[in-house]
Order: sequence, then structure tokens, then C-alpha cells
Amino acid sequence: MAHPQPSRPPGGGPLLLQAQGIEMRFGALKVLDQLDFSVGTGEAVGIVGPNGAGKTTLLNVLAGAFAPSQGTVWFQGVDVSARDAADRCRAGIGRTHQVPRPFLGMTVFENVLTAATHGAGLHARDAGDQAMECLRLCGMQALANRRAETLGLLGRKRLELVRALATQPSVLLLDEIGGGLTDAEASELVDLVRTIRSRRIAIVWIEHMVHVLLQVATRLVCMDGGRIIASGDPQAVLNDATVVEAYLGGVAA
Repeated sequence: MAHPQPSRPPGGGPLLLQAQGIEMRFGALKVLDQLDFSVGTGEAVGIVGPNGAGKTTLLNVLAGAFAPSQGTVWFQGVDVSARDAADRCRAGIGRTHQVPRPFLGMTVFENVLTAATHGAGLHARDAGDQAMECLRLCGMQALANRRAETLGLLGRKRLELVRALATQPSVLLLDEIGGGLTDAEASELVDLVRTIRSRRIAIVWIEHMVHVLLQVATRLVCMDGGRIIASGDPQAVLNDATVVEAYLGGVAA
């Protein structure tokens, strides 16, 4: 039975994306346990937690890659629980992956054009204009004709973001896009995410590099054992005793 949809997320502002009573089981293993999560329009929510907490599984449920064993996902007031990832992408839920997945054998521009065409549903000149605008916004127009497989790690992660942006999302789900980057590269990525946020796109960002996450997140959520154990002001969450014990190894931030 679907849960009634609340009117506002914990971070304030109009409700955009909401998951209620989510359970996710793989056989006997319960990865998400009666989890509730929401994000408001233009909000930036950071998600932290130990390995195995269920963070990426939550993103997969929100994006439609996994159908939850129980619970409801709402997007812009509509129950999208039965809609697949492609349908949710076209509706406005964009995402990136931990390991970049560029289309090999295609240029950077062709990768972004594909996202604009199949993700945003644009055609011909409109799709091309959208692709070039996203490349320009993210500072990658000079790489438009480069083959995607020739990019370094930072370039591939930037391309993940540009492709997601080209789908014209209202909310963007980021899964550890800072992983494997140097501090200088991660700083470039933060600038890029801030640019995306300036377009009033909501961000849900899983990241182990907490110092990077804190430069963007307006609200921090900590997960453990498939549940949310703390949510709120980022520094308050990091100093919460339960979070310190579960995630920070007993050392307060």
C-alpha cells in the first residue's frame, strides 16, 4: 500500500523527490530497511556512511535501476515506483555512476548528444544545441571532438556530469564522483557541481571525500545498516554521537 505523500522535505522548499518505507532485499539480505528520504527543489543533500550502508542501492532505487521490494517513490507529486530508469531520466531524474561509463568509440560531443536525444527527448538541432550548451557550461567544449576513451579520469568524470546535465534533470544523483581524484581535481569537480546547482538543479551526492561534500551540501544524511541514522546541518550530523560511532571511527569531525 502506498504511503501518503508529505508536503515538504526535511530541508524545506517544495518537495521534489521522495522515497517512503523503502525496503530492498537481495535474497535473504536486506540492504534498505524501511527507509524514508526526500529532497526539495534546488537542495543539495550529501549522503555519507560506511561501506555496505546501502547508499548506492538507495540511488539505484531513486533512479529506477532497482524496483524496491517494498515502498513508494514519488517525483514531482507523481508515484513513479513502477517506472524504469529510462522513463525516470526523461521525467527529470539524472544520475552519474561510480565508474564512468562513456560510450566508447564516440566523441565527447556524440556522448553528450546521445544523452540530449534519448534522455531529454530532444531532436536534431535542439539536441545539438543542448549538447554544446552543456559542454560550454562545464568547460569541455574544447574537448568536443576527442574520443571519450582518450580522456583521463577527471575528464571521464566531467563527461559523466555533462551527459547527465544534457538530460535536463530537475534532480541529479551523484555516486562518488570524487573517487580516485587528487585534491586539485576534486576542487575542479566541486566548482562544476556548484555551476550545475546555479541552475536550480537539486543534488543528491554520495561521497567518501567528506571535505569535498561539505563544500556543496546544504544538508547531510548519514546511513548505516540500510537506515538513515542522522540528517540535518552537515556539521551537526558529523558531530552526532551515533554518526561518530558508526562512520567516523569514534573521532568527531
